[in-house]
Amino acid sequence: MIKIDKVVHFEIPAEDVERAKKFYEGLFGWDIQKAGEMPYWIVKTVETDDNQMPKEAGAINGGMLKCDGENDPGSKFPTIVIDVKNTEEYCKKVESAGGKIIMEPKKVSDMGIYARIQDTEGNIIGLWQRLH
Repeated sequence: MIKIDKVVHFEIPAEDVERAKKFYEGLFGWDIQKAGEMPYWIVKTVETDDNQMPKEAGAINGGMLKCDGENDPGSKFPTIVIDVKNTEEYCKKVESAGGKIIMEPKKVSDMGIYARIQDTEGNIIGLWQRLH
């Protein structure tokens, strides 16, 4: 069987996070909460379990971040995030395939390792490696 890497998360940038939060909560009923001290908000589109994972099969949750397109081109547009086995290996594959590394893999708390890449068309994609 061929392993297919899945979309597991999304990120929405916002110039005014409170305004965007109000918009998405009002429009879709999403639950958007600040993630501790980080400048990041967790977006729950469905109910989650004790590990903060969606209870519904096929559903994904996401995040919202302050738009900083000048210093971080990956935060200017919505980003889909793909679950991969090893972000370092995938970054090598990206470069071999003609893409670019926008953000080198970095550890996110004890949850996983995150990187951002740019495909051959200029799209920014997130790569997520679970630690558990």
